[in-house]
Amino acid sequence: MRAVELSAAVEVDRPADDVWRLVADYDRDPQWRAGVATMAPSTSGPVVVGTTTAERLRTAGRTWNNTGVVTSVGPGRRFTWRTTSGVVASGSRTVVPLPGGRCRVELALSVRPDGVQRLLRPLLAGVLRRGLAADAARLRLIAVREPARG
Repeated sequence: MRAVELSAAVEVDRPADDVWRLVADYDRDPQWRAGVATMAPSTSGPVVVGTTTAERLRTAGRTWNNTGVVTSVGPGRRFTWRTTSGVVASGSRTVVPLPGGRCRVELALSVRPDGVQRLLRPLLAGVLRRGLAADAARLRLIAVREPARG
């Protein structure tokens, strides 16, 4: 069964470095990702290659326990991840600097449904698409409210 491929992007009125600190810190995920009850990364602060996570996620009427690993990190701008147990998924988070001290955050997600979820693929895709867009919007709100660093 082919994966459900999704993406969402938002522009943020903050410098890319400031937003990267939020996007790349898994400890902050429960603040902006709906349904994330707990997120326990193996490292604090910005992710590094090999950072592992233990996530408890409630979505689509079900609780999921997923573990994951960060597979690549571009310096201060992008990282990729994949699950190692739980839902079969992978994705990336990217922060793109824009003129005027702004940036764009791009979230990508690939989920491979299994079992009964394969039958509900179109419904699942819609739920995940709306959820990812809402997460991106919450991320933007939190990022613009963060105190300036300097």
